Amino acid sequence: MSTAADNRLAVLLAEYHDLEAQMGDPGLHADPAQARRVGRRYAELSPIAKTAADIAQAKEDLETAEELAKEDSDFAEEAERLSKELPAMEEKLAELMIPRDPEDSKDVIMEIKAGAGGEESALFAGDLMRMYMRYAEKQGWALEILEKAESDLGGVKDASLAVKMKGTPEGGNGIWSRLKFEGGVHRVQRVPATESQGRVHTSAAAVIVMPEAEEVDIEINQNDLRIDVYRSSGPGGQSVNTTDSAVRITHEPTGVVVTSQNEKSQLQNKEAAMKVLRARLLAKQQEEAAAAAGEARKSQVRTADRSERIRTYNYPQNRLTDHRIGYTAYNLDQVVEGELDDVFNALYAADRAERMAGNGDES
Repeated sequence: MSTAADNRLAVLLAEYHDLEAQMGDPGLHADPAQARRVGRRYAELSPIAKTAADIAQAKEDLETAEELAKEDSDFAEEAERLSKELPAMEEKLAELMIPRDPEDSKDVIMEIKAGAGGEESALFAGDLMRMYMRYAEKQGWALEILEKAESDLGGVKDASLAVKMKGTPEGGNGIWSRLKFEGGVHRVQRVPATESQGRVHTSAAAVIVMPEAEEVDIEINQNDLRIDVYRSSGPGGQSVNTTDSAVRITHEPTGVVVTSQNEKSQLQNKEAAMKVLRARLLAKQQEEAAAAAGEARKSQVRTADRSERIRTYNYPQNRLTDHRIGYTAYNLDQVVEGELDDVFNALYAADRAERMAGNGDES
């Protein structure tokens, strides 16, 4: 490794040992939020520390084997094996040390919104929601529906989901590291359930993915909030609750508005709305910081305009195409059932290649 890489490794290992000491302090667990942050960062640095230790041990063993081989030829084979293994270990360490998205270990808030295409768009948004829910179930993630507004035919006009990992993510690879590429407009081409002539239509739905923000991540002044309560409603506007349990929170400095009516109590709906509000404000803060720093980082598409698409789901051809990386597969029937790993792996590989080509700069 270069001197700069050696210096960075030393810094990371020092941080790792400091975190290790913190985790052994019983006082840390008096603050659950801080304990989670320390645990996540420790898990993120653990593969680096382990690989660095393996390399140091292999170098020591190689030196010993080379010394002993001068007197006993049996050790020459061991020395040759170690000398061949070391480059691969060092390459692995270099890859682990590529600067990564600092949010990768976090849970996410996902929003799905129907767009162009009327009722068919709402039905497609519902299909996307089920697709992500099935994927989350396959991964063993915990999933909470924070808000869901249904259309007359059972589609989804607007939904918010909290997706959480059970336990600490291994190597810092949390839910954000898998789902962050899903933000944007998703386009569908199929014969809608509402189409009597059998013609293929095109419609779209928007997906927004945000790292879940804890209270320590972003400070919200309660005096900046306007909280309104109202009676929740279902498809067609009919009342589904006889009490004013639905909550609308407006963050007046930014104009961000969130609503929640899924829960039975006003307090539960307020807590759900605050989760979404914190995530939106953190995402907004990060985008503004990136723009101020002049980073070449595109924000996620936040409209459902069908021309701003990231992915197309073509049902007649059973084809899925991700337009950002030129990925195409003919297993759409499996993808909509939650088999998304191949798509996510392709996106992750493209992102990793871009980071490596950019000498470790974050994309």
